[in-house]
Amino acid sequence: MFKVEEYKERLKRTKEQMAIEGLEVLLVTNPSNMNYLTGYNAWSFYVHQMVVVLLDEEEPRWIGRKQDANAAKETTWLQHQHILFYNDDYIQSPILHPMDAIARVLDKFGKGSCRIGVEMENYYFTAKALKQLERGLPDAKFLDATLLVNYLRMIKSDKEINYIKKAAVIAGQSMEKALEAIEPGRRENDAVADIYHAQISGTASFGGDYPAIVPLLPAGKRTSSPHITWSDRPYKKKDTVIVELAGCYQRYHAPLARTVVLGEPTEKVKSLAEVVVEGLNAALTAVKPGVTCEEIEEIWRKSIEKHGFIKDSRIGYSVGLSYPPDWGEHTASIRAGDKTILRPNMTFHMIPGIWFDSYGVEISETFQVTETGCSTLTTFPRKLFIK
Repeated sequence: MFKVEEYKERLKRTKEQMAIEGLEVLLVTNPSNMNYLTGYNAWSFYVHQMVVVLLDEEEPRWIGRKQDANAAKETTWLQHQHILFYNDDYIQSPILHPMDAIARVLDKFGKGSCRIGVEMENYYFTAKALKQLERGLPDAKFLDATLLVNYLRMIKSDKEINYIKKAAVIAGQSMEKALEAIEPGRRENDAVADIYHAQISGTASFGGDYPAIVPLLPAGKRTSSPHITWSDRPYKKKDTVIVELAGCYQRYHAPLARTVVLGEPTEKVKSLAEVVVEGLNAALTAVKPGVTCEEIEEIWRKSIEKHGFIKDSRIGYSVGLSYPPDWGEHTASIRAGDKTILRPNMTFHMIPGIWFDSYGVEISETFQVTETGCSTLTTFPRKLFIK
């Protein structure tokens, strides 16, 4: 996927940060970070696996389930002798735990009394995993390194930007398909089936990948809740429907949200959409290198305050390489108090949705910070759609 030289540069920056934080070993269990450092790509993150970065070793080690070792050989740049595994009797066992086997491997490497960084705030690393590592390596000191690699991922290479742009093309086509599919009398799940087809089919030039989040399609009063998926309920006339989806290419994401009304919109929905678009445009215009995330949010906040609206949740977050259950990078958020400085080739999903008890509106953009400002990566019309 990437040249070995790019992976090695990523590894070099990771080790530099490890040295700053006083870490001799880094256990990478977030599959996005595993992919970033080695290229590993398989649906195996439901079992314990990791990439081990050793400060004094040139090449990392992959450790996972035996039947996934060939996936590591197929997708990573690692030498085969650096692809290690534990046997299947460790999987979901009440007696054995994969971290017991991994602790023995680390002890064999001579790392039993090292300062070891682990990704503690991580969907894929459990409380028991840490407990078993501590039990197996009682002389080691375990430190929280949850976002060490995540922050390194924020500034993308040109090839990563190219992948996200391809994902954005898929996102636009998928949104177009969504607006075609959503109509009165049609079931929500049938519309989603069309969306999935568009997401995975991609284009004639490049195919799509599975997104980290399923299409989110709250309809009617459910638009008050942004993370509802779909049912087998038929759409009705006058329904407002929020569509949030993403294009995905080689695990890189470009999310996109729009709102459609099946018939004449209520004045509340219409005016809210106008406020959201005005605030979104103002915030995007302010994006440039050197500006902080909180400064972008302040511009949005002042824009909607003119119309009497308040939004107390963030309006965006960094995105890129990811696996289920989330396409965000878990680093910078566009919200008050986040002083992250924008730099060229950072990518964000700006999603300034506003929700009330019985309705809501979402209109979003994925953007790239450029050398001089901001480039939105999709060309889909930024408005309330009316069918």
